[in-house]
This record gives sequence, C-alpha cells and structure tokens, in this order.
Amino acid sequence: MSLEALNERVITDLSYLAYGGADWVRPLSHPEGHVYDVVVVGGGQSGLGAAFGLLRERISNILVIDENSEGAEGPWETYARMVTLRTPKHLTSVDLGIPSLTFRSWWEAQNGSEGWEAIDKIPRGEWMKYLRWYRRILGLPVINEVQLKLIEPCGEGIHRLHISGAGAPSGQLLARKVVLATGIQGGGEWHVPPMVADHLPKALYAHTSEAIDCTALRGKRIAVLGGGASAFDNANFLLTEGAAEAHVFVRRGQLPNINPIRQMEVSGMIERFHTLPDSDKYAVISHFFKTNQPPTNDTFARAAAWPGFQLHLGSPWLKVEAIGDKAVVTTPKGEFSFDFLVVSTGLLSDPGLRPELRLVDSHIARWSDRYEAPPELANPLLDAHPYLSPGFALQSRDEAGRALVHGLFVFNYSALASCGLSASAISGMKNAVPKLVAGVADQLFTDDREAILNAFFAYDEVEFTGVWPLKTQG
Repeated sequence: MSLEALNERVITDLSYLAYGGADWVRPLSHPEGHVYDVVVVGGGQSGLGAAFGLLRERISNILVIDENSEGAEGPWETYARMVTLRTPKHLTSVDLGIPSLTFRSWWEAQNGSEGWEAIDKIPRGEWMKYLRWYRRILGLPVINEVQLKLIEPCGEGIHRLHISGAGAPSGQLLARKVVLATGIQGGGEWHVPPMVADHLPKALYAHTSEAIDCTALRGKRIAVLGGGASAFDNANFLLTEGAAEAHVFVRRGQLPNINPIRQMEVSGMIERFHTLPDSDKYAVISHFFKTNQPPTNDTFARAAAWPGFQLHLGSPWLKVEAIGDKAVVTTPKGEFSFDFLVVSTGLLSDPGLRPELRLVDSHIARWSDRYEAPPELANPLLDAHPYLSPGFALQSRDEAGRALVHGLFVFNYSALASCGLSASAISGMKNAVPKLVAGVADQLFTDDREAILNAFFAYDEVEFTGVWPLKTQG
C-alpha cells in the first residue's frame, strides 16, 4: 500500500465511524468575541491526540495553539537526542484504536511489512514525521507560533487566554475549557542544581532541555550529570557531533537495571491507575521516582562504544566551580576539569512554577493538600504535583477557587501523580486521551445541564406519522 492509498483508507475508515458529525455543545456568546469550547495548549503528540479525541466526540469548536513553528512541535527535533524512541514499537498511541492511523500503517505504507519487521525501535525523526502526517490527514485546527502568557478567569465559565507570537490572531482567546497539553516540562520547570547554577557562568553549562551549540564543543571535554536515559542519549549525541570526551557522572554505585514502565505496560497499571486509592497511587509513583528509568541497552551500547566515553559510578558532584575557562567538578573520587557541563537532572512539577497559572495557582490543590504520606514514602517532589480528577481536571483546594479553576485540565507530565503514566508516555496515550476527552465533555454537558434538559422536555418534533386503521381504496 502506498502513502496515497493509506490516506484514502484513513478517510474511508473515519467515514464509517461517522467522524465529523454535528456538534452537540451549545454555542456560547460573549461581547468580546468568539468563545471556543476548548483551547488545547500544545501541538505535540498529546495536544494532537486530544484534538482528535474531541473531534470524535463531536466537539469541533476547538483550537490548538503551539509556541513552535509548524513541524517542530514537541521535543523530537530539539532537546530529545535519542536515536530511537524508548517505547516498544508495537504499542499504539494517538491512533485511538483506528488501525489505519497507527505508526505501523504509516511506516508500512512507505517501507512495506518487511520494513516494519526490520526495525527494533521507532527512529526518533520518523516519529516526528508521523505526527506531521497525523495532523495533516486529520485536518486538526492548529495554529503555530502562539505562546500562552496567562490564563485569566473572567466569570460565567469562560477563561481569557492572553497570547502572543507571530501566529497569534489577536492578543487574547476566549475558551470554556483549557487543556494544558504542554509536554514533559509544561507542569513545572527543568531543574538545575544550585551548585551548578549559582557557581558557574551560563557559558559553561546547559540543561539537556536546552539548545546546545555542538559546533563549539567539537574536540572538547564534556561532563554529563545524571544516570537516567537522557544522560546517555546526550553523551552519545555529543560524541557523534564531535566532542572528544563525554564523562557521565552517576550518584549511585550501580546503574538502575529495572524499568518499571515495562511492567506497567503489561499489568493493566497504565489503563486502570485511576481506580487505585490515593495511598496506592502515591506508593506507586514514589517507587517509580526511586527506581528511575534506565537507559535502553542500545543507547548504553552506542555511548559506551566511543573511545572518549567514560562512566563514573558512585560519583555525586560535591562542588562545582569555574577556574579560568574550565568547569571543575569535585566528586568523592577526585577532581575533574571540563570545557562544558551538561545537566541531566530532570524537572520539578508544581503549578506554582507556571507563569500562565499565576492568577489561580494559590487555589490549585496539590497532593500535599489531599494526602499525607507515611514518613517512609513521603516525597516533597511528589507532594507538589497537582491533585487532579480521573479526567485530568484541576481541583480547588478551597471553595473560593472552585469557579476559578473549573474548566482547566492538565494533560502534561505533572499529571503523573494523579493519573499515572497515561499523559506522560507514548504507551499511555490510547488510554489517557479518552479519559481526558470524557472529562472535558462531561464538564461541558453538566455546565449546560439546565438548558439541555429544558430542550429535552420541550422537544415536540413529530417523527412517527402512521395512522390506524389503514385506509384502503374501495
């Protein structure tokens, strides 16, 4: 099958499902202009999947905005530096159960079934190409180069979104529901330890989430802090781009060798996480944080094969200082001098770190507001996560904020504590998107409950026109 034939198949499959039927949501007017039923913030895989899910639910008065240029949404061509995705290739995601929309269908249309069998994992660049095709074939309503600056509740169930950027149609948008599909960093911020940020000029270090000038680092000696998969991805990437040496420093004496995500993918944990009581949810995510995700075997092998690669186990950084034009790192095993440091220390998830939420942040419930963990499990990083409904809706920590946060949905990495890996891993998308869509649709329905019921009780359109007895001609 060619790609052109697959495109036709997608259109046919969707027509069999009556995709694109008439909306059921009642339009809302406002003196300031058009009111979207839903604005999705983020045009990466989560935002695109959410948009498709909403359209399937006959909610079409929606808009997706993304701060990046078209085709560069998400991390895949910026800070994601792995060669292939870490997710097993057979797991489906934003296709939402439609075979012709799967990555496999797209791949086989261009490479045949033999080509599918030949790949072990999905190449990172090909995943981005697939997402571009997915957006195009579905005709999803995305506008690029639009940045959300502030969410302002303005009463009557409407949020005013202050936006900017070259693609912004105006300075604001109005929406009843807002879905923050803002990726791994969208629930907080990337974390750089103070020992680095406070003691080095910015020219000597970068977080893995940042752009790195690889040309300037050719022939240089680089240190990478962190033992997770991203640390090895970046070490391999920098060596590929011409760095002379890449030293990975890990606090632990041994690299983690168990990936809890693999167990979650086959045990029902991802699909049914929402059914667990808070105590179980907290224990699961606390364990997940402690276990960490190891590098894939192929990623480790690629990095370790370079002559300039060095791994330092049991080597936490105790001190970092600038001496001349070098960054000098002190560990329990000695002192090392480098031309540049790459920090792979993850992120912090906390709504208080998000500038767009500053008008409602004080009302947003965190896990620390709803659950007190036993001392042996307590984790302040987990406690700061927002406490969400099973449908990814923000909850208020007080009555005063109930109307202010109503209509705001978090579909990014900070949903981890409440909803598991569903919104933060490709393997969870097929289960997460329907839950999100149901949460949004349920709110829209219950918000309009009175009008919908009144219309139901007043409905009097005649459908049956038969009469008895039948009249016959004599």
